[in-house]
Amino acid sequence: MPQVLDNIEAIAAELDAQRTEAEKLGRLPDETAKKLKAAGPIRLLQPKRYAGFEAHPREFAQTVMRAASLDPATGWICGIVGVHPWQLAFADPKVQEEIWGEDADTWVASPYAPTGIATPVDGGYIFNGRWQFSSGTDHCDWIFLGAMLGDEKGGMAMPPTMLHMILPRKDYTIVEDSWNVVGLKGTGSKDIIVKDAFVPSYRVMNGDHVIDGTAQREAGMTETLFKMPWSTMFPLGISSAVVGIAEGALAAHLDYQRDRVGAQGTAIKDDPYVLFAIGEAAADINAARQELLSNVDMIWDMVEAGKEIDFATRAMVRRTQVRAAWRAVMAVDQIFARSGGNALRMDKPLQQFWRDCHSGLNHAIHVPSTVFHASALSSLGIDPPQQLRSMI
Repeated sequence: MPQVLDNIEAIAAELDAQRTEAEKLGRLPDETAKKLKAAGPIRLLQPKRYAGFEAHPREFAQTVMRAASLDPATGWICGIVGVHPWQLAFADPKVQEEIWGEDADTWVASPYAPTGIATPVDGGYIFNGRWQFSSGTDHCDWIFLGAMLGDEKGGMAMPPTMLHMILPRKDYTIVEDSWNVVGLKGTGSKDIIVKDAFVPSYRVMNGDHVIDGTAQREAGMTETLFKMPWSTMFPLGISSAVVGIAEGALAAHLDYQRDRVGAQGTAIKDDPYVLFAIGEAAADINAARQELLSNVDMIWDMVEAGKEIDFATRAMVRRTQVRAAWRAVMAVDQIFARSGGNALRMDKPLQQFWRDCHSGLNHAIHVPSTVFHASALSSLGIDPPQQLRSMI
């Protein structure tokens, strides 16, 4: 199997060089997307029958981290767009063929937030809605969109049922100028609008079944990769991107501080207080990295051994993912605060990594409150209420 991480290393200089252009454009440059397709990170979790690598998710996470350390937007897109082939692997074979049959490098965007309504009709659904945060969408030709099942009056059916709708580019509109943000600008995470699109039933997945593993079992998946819990796989790329951005921030900080003299005339290399902060931050960022990797290794080994992944274990996994991302960003804050006023200048790379890693924490999967609450209750042997079980 080609070493995708080696491929990323081979274009490291190009990814680093285009970082400012991506931020200015508000999306990845076309040439960057072309290079990423050739390098193959989006195919790491793709099934082999469609030229995918079916890689261990550890390799996926490592690749996302490295890409994010070079360019946060590139790593973010590798992490988010890169997980979609994993889910598509247990979708209806007909839609897999539509997407990958002619071009295995076809990218699929999202988001999954159920802000649309899918009203049943003969053979499928009439679909309407608007979504935010469709990362990398300019370079994608299909999309997963979250929806709630509608009733005959166009409202939400009861009991609530979440759906994942799969649409081709012709059936949705990308809203230009909808991504004016302080960080992760290069991800091009624009709004999406769908108006009265017909979505055939075979392009629809029950979102609840995807999350609880029913969809994978019903599809007859036998590979360990595709039997992994959604709550391990979906957040993995996003959390890995944040840790990778923190690694990039540390590298930029070291480059900046190497020959710097502080305001009081002391060379940074002779300042024990700044050196302490650097050492502590480096240790915390590395700890975050190792937490994520060992976390996914543990679940892989359990799935491969045929063990059930119960809610308490899934909650523990999510707790670790969230804390790893926060630990890494908090470490970046410590070194950024010791970088002096010139680090604020827009021509210094450190400020971009600092903005981008904080922006990564704003993703819904990194909100610690309910995740930590559910994990703590589970560790006490108490079954958490439904409102705490979201995305676990």
